[in-house]
Amino acid sequence: MWQEVFRIPIIDRPVYGYGLFLVIGFIAATQLAKYLAARCRLDGEIFVNAALLALLFGVIGARLSHILESIAANTGEFANNGHSAWENFKAMLNLSSGGLTFYGGFLLATPVLIFYGLRKKVPLLRGMDIVAPCLMVGLAFGRIGCYANGCCYGEECNLSWGASFPYGSNAFVEQYEKGEIPVPPELTDPTRPLPNGLPSLLSKEQIRKSPELSKLASTLHAKPVHPTELYSAFNSFLVAAALVAFFSLAPAPGRVFALMLVLEGVSRYTLEIIRVEPAVWGHLSFSMVLGVGFAILGVLMWLLCGRLAKHPNEPRGLTPVPAA
Repeated sequence: MWQEVFRIPIIDRPVYGYGLFLVIGFIAATQLAKYLAARCRLDGEIFVNAALLALLFGVIGARLSHILESIAANTGEFANNGHSAWENFKAMLNLSSGGLTFYGGFLLATPVLIFYGLRKKVPLLRGMDIVAPCLMVGLAFGRIGCYANGCCYGEECNLSWGASFPYGSNAFVEQYEKGEIPVPPELTDPTRPLPNGLPSLLSKEQIRKSPELSKLASTLHAKPVHPTELYSAFNSFLVAAALVAFFSLAPAPGRVFALMLVLEGVSRYTLEIIRVEPAVWGHLSFSMVLGVGFAILGVLMWLLCGRLAKHPNEPRGLTPVPAA
């Protein structure tokens, strides 16, 4: 876990690993988009601007989705009766705590990018094909950021690669509040009991003021869990590579994006089996439901794009750029 990379001197503000990897993912995805756009004789700067829009609306949609999912599942994360309305509202805005649902960002950013692409007169299906692998690259780095932040982890894991997150991490707090791990009384605040009667944990800011408490907290870790963030990152890199390879075969416009929907939908559903996510429909989490929907949508889009390719209105495949 690498939640804080460093603190900015003088103003003493932290730089978070989560945000750092989001920036790295954005840069990597943008450069890939420019490369693929140039190979298709399209203006790469349009895709740079599209990436900025995707980042903005993606984060908004991802956070809103996480908030709604938590409220629907009654997790108490943003509707904690022990907190004031202002404290719950600040928790909603606190991106450093993690909690960005990929599909929520995807659902909001996609129509925005389609509208932008149409205004810039980009061939819609080919533009979507270019965006597809870039989206997976951005997701891969984002999931590494999740691991650095200690969010989006999996169920308890007894395997050698299980991740034991430190004091104050989401996994640690959740396991403590369930009564699964003990915590020395010095690190708790009995004046603010939890709904189950346990005293609240001291915040990392409170602990940082005391060297003794900091040393004590550093010895505590959550029980090992599946590092599903890294599973997802590895999967996303593989999907991105497969999409770029498929793109080079000059498929029918739109089929690269359709393949992304199928691969991401199926793999996300599979990973959700060992994720710690609240159920919103039966035993299915929000991402499971959307994963099934995206896979079905991808199959339908694949078939439709094949039919449209019989009467193409735009050039297919990559258009080689003449050597200078």
